[in-house]
Amino acid sequence: MKNIGVVGAGTMGIGVSHLFAAGGFPVVLVDVDEATLERAARLIERNVRLYRMLDPASNAQPAEVLSRIELTTDLKRLADADFVVENVTEDWAVKGPLYVEMDRICPEHCVFGVNTSAIPITKVAGHAGRADRVIGTHFMNPAPIKPLVEVIRGYHTSDATIAGTRDVISRAGKDSVVVNDSPGFVTNRVAMMTVNEAICLLDEGVSTAADIDRLFVECFGHKMGPLATADLIGLDTVLYSLEVLQDHFRDQKFRPSQLLCKLVYAGHHGVKTGRGFFTYNI
Repeated sequence: MKNIGVVGAGTMGIGVSHLFAAGGFPVVLVDVDEATLERAARLIERNVRLYRMLDPASNAQPAEVLSRIELTTDLKRLADADFVVENVTEDWAVKGPLYVEMDRICPEHCVFGVNTSAIPITKVAGHAGRADRVIGTHFMNPAPIKPLVEVIRGYHTSDATIAGTRDVISRAGKDSVVVNDSPGFVTNRVAMMTVNEAICLLDEGVSTAADIDRLFVECFGHKMGPLATADLIGLDTVLYSLEVLQDHFRDQKFRPSQLLCKLVYAGHHGVKTGRGFFTYNI
């Protein structure tokens, strides 16, 4: 697989495009909004510089990385793609029809990588018309500097698709772990419950946001506390993920915290809006 398509220029689409372009792959980044694509280009340029400071071994140059990324609102530009990573919102009304359209445009051999937080891969594959070539590719944020990708085998995903996906991820400089399909997979099924419980503790006045996170960082050695992690993921994405888990498992243990709902309804989505449990300069 050589030609990479990325659909959705939000936080994850930006990171995945950056990752593959820095790895030498030509990338077509598609979004429905021109302004979102312009913002993506600015952030990728900034992030290439920033991540070089965090990884002195990296020799990526902003202009070189951007030169490998075609920005477009035309989904038909995926007609030559070998591997597409889809990163659109976790709204099934948006995500489901998109796969029908991509299946019509992309070549028969093209593999669809689903970068979702919680939606089952087998459900997505049911809309794609190429179920054996649909696979979960759960990149973490920020994708260019996370060493590992959670790869999810759907019910119909073939061994060839698994091998090809792990190979292209490896050539982009990352390792991968393969898990079987289940809502939230391994990482988010655990992480979303942890984040939600931390929000409940804050809502009940048991502790402050800063001290909840400090306990996880200094007692457990985590790099970030659960509330800062939620801000980085995006509180809207956390809420969508919990709703998907609650819907699929019919289990109240996944019921979203009322404080989380209130913040999302108020437009406080974390880092990307400048305010969540903490405040950020954007």
